[in-house]
Amino acid sequence: MRIGIPKEIKSQEYRVAATPAGVAALVRAGHPVLVELGAGSAIGYSDSDYRAAGATLAADAAAVYQAELVFKVKEPQASELNYLRTGQILFCYLHLAAAPELTQSLLTSGVTAIAFETVEDRAGDTPLLAPMSRVAGRLAVQVGMQALEMKNGGRGVLLAGVEGVPPGRVIIIGGGEVGANAAHIAIGIGANVTLLDRNPDRLRAFDQHYPGRIRTVVSDPAAIETWVTQADLVIGAVYVHGRRAPKLISRELVRRMPPGAAIVDVAIDQGGIAETSTVTSHAAPFAIQEGVVHYGVPNMPGAVARTSTLALEAATLPYLLKLMECGPRVAFESDPGFAAGLNLAAGRVCHSGLAQDMGLSAADWREVIAGSRPANRSHRQ
Repeated sequence: MRIGIPKEIKSQEYRVAATPAGVAALVRAGHPVLVELGAGSAIGYSDSDYRAAGATLAADAAAVYQAELVFKVKEPQASELNYLRTGQILFCYLHLAAAPELTQSLLTSGVTAIAFETVEDRAGDTPLLAPMSRVAGRLAVQVGMQALEMKNGGRGVLLAGVEGVPPGRVIIIGGGEVGANAAHIAIGIGANVTLLDRNPDRLRAFDQHYPGRIRTVVSDPAAIETWVTQADLVIGAVYVHGRRAPKLISRELVRRMPPGAAIVDVAIDQGGIAETSTVTSHAAPFAIQEGVVHYGVPNMPGAVARTSTLALEAATLPYLLKLMECGPRVAFESDPGFAAGLNLAAGRVCHSGLAQDMGLSAADWREVIAGSRPANRSHRQ
């Protein structure tokens, strides 16, 4: 079974699914790898580096998508959808709950789609989403500071403050990986930080880790209203496995925020937690709604693509190696958390959360997934 690694073509997406070192590990394990020309060049990995690692260089995406398994970072773009076919495996970030048209296209193709973001570990956490959540959480404060600058429509507040002037007020909704990393940076620069979450144990952990440096609040509609309406910066950091993000901030609530305040909606790839949030891009990251500056870039970690690529590969490569060695059925049977990553197969939705959002019944993956192992290595090309 060949692995195809295409060049990412989403707007200003410079990550690549595997570095030359990752390709070398796959080749050593006996797996042929096709890498599209220029796939890693933007972050310092040349075509000659991939060739030296044992990859075969492919001239274009059409050639890469001839592979039986496509390993990439972001969801297929419109021009890539026609390359997908029944029985092919797609392993990448998908975020399908907020993308019904993409979901339908993938269902029609018959591709077996395994989403990084819904793979779970034994604790029920998301190990392939976590590294990018850490990056996005740390970036959220950085881009939030930019959103507050006057040139971008912001209210001109310096989150760190200065002597004699209080720091800015940062409200973080959600205490998972994104929220924890956003809090780490916001507290580090001296901002006034309040974090909301529904889990008291999680809030207690923040209080113990940052004694006297963070305010923690049990999240409910009244608390969200109280704190959002006095925020300089709101960071949306809520993730529900494989499902659309809940709308926690209404348009009316945004209207009551201070003019020029900012919302960084990290949950935008799952639809966003604010009714006013819209998808933006690295090229045009800010949009003003109801007098508030919104940041809604769905591929935030692409802004720091080299760091993100290294962090992502460290998490995903062991799963890819297991998938190649065992085939989907054995890999999933031995690891139910890995099976939770299967979103679609043979034209059926296999993830219960995604199926619920789409108003469909979820198929049992055992009924739809191909049972064959990868081809014998002696027959690989």
